[in-house]
Amino acid sequence: MQLSSRQQKIINIITTQESTSISVVKEQLHEDVSIPTLNRELAALVANNCLLKTGKGRATSYSMSPYYIIFAPLETSDYFDKEPDSRQARTDFNHDLMSVLEGVELFTPEEESLLETLKQEYQANISDYPKSLYQKELERLTIELSWKSSQIEGNTYSLLETERLFLEKEETEGKPKEDATMLLNHKDALDYLLTHKGIAEETNLKLLEEIHSFLIKDLGVGKNIRSRTVGITGTAYKPLDNEYQIKEAMERMCSIINAKDNGFEKALLAVALISYIQPFEDGNKRTGRMISNAILIAYDVCPLSYRSVDSIDYKKAMLLFYEQNNLAAFKQIFIEQIEFSVKNYFQ
Repeated sequence: MQLSSRQQKIINIITTQESTSISVVKEQLHEDVSIPTLNRELAALVANNCLLKTGKGRATSYSMSPYYIIFAPLETSDYFDKEPDSRQARTDFNHDLMSVLEGVELFTPEEESLLETLKQEYQANISDYPKSLYQKELERLTIELSWKSSQIEGNTYSLLETERLFLEKEETEGKPKEDATMLLNHKDALDYLLTHKGIAEETNLKLLEEIHSFLIKDLGVGKNIRSRTVGITGTAYKPLDNEYQIKEAMERMCSIINAKDNGFEKALLAVALISYIQPFEDGNKRTGRMISNAILIAYDVCPLSYRSVDSIDYKKAMLLFYEQNNLAAFKQIFIEQIEFSVKNYFQ
């Protein structure tokens, strides 16, 4: 919803209070606006999931909708110009975030319709796709996913160098051995998921640790849930540092994902929350992207290569989720990448 200036002022008033009456809103709005007009504004905000309305008559009150808290439009033009410690950001792990995500539908009806249409388009595309061409296209998607997911993490291989590594088994001279290993680990993980197509129909800690093990093989990274504190470059946000709390958060995340009926919601939650919880020493975002793809594969959706996403935009969207618990920017990337994959592979 595109908010008017007055609606944004109303939101700002209600944000500072747990529950607000229309009389309080009118008093603090400092505008010459009638009660009927204000009622229409509030009704529009309720209808668009920005506010919750409780009570009747004089007892009516308004509060912030959990959906709006997660997906509120943010003005970020100056946000990332500030140093991480200067931003008005949440620096601790928000335990209430899980409950909010559990209780909201992550996609609007229009977004759900678009995603379902894209899924059907993908299914139609592959229904009569020649087997030899299908394998070749799957190979292309694997190369591009492995390259982009690794690039987001600072890998120095180009797309063409990645292709040569995969097809000709030739590492690029002068590049770190770890970069080639990271890329090949992505390939092994995706091959495993495609071979075990339904493995992510139910998400659990064992699956997460298994995929993480593929991704960090021979990279000197510890397996299983970490017992040490980790820091994240570019943000003052500090993930949980207690092994038992981390495990508890991961189990809660799996429970929330499994309770959702929509495969797209499951996949979005997986990539966002694994990154937010940071359960492993390293390889968290890679694991999030791969588990998310495992869910999409299980629900007959085209995997995401993230090829067209700008790495900086991806990182900024994730930082907004860490620091503001706002998923709007990352959800937009997720939807755009679903569409990109359907329109660019298996045509």
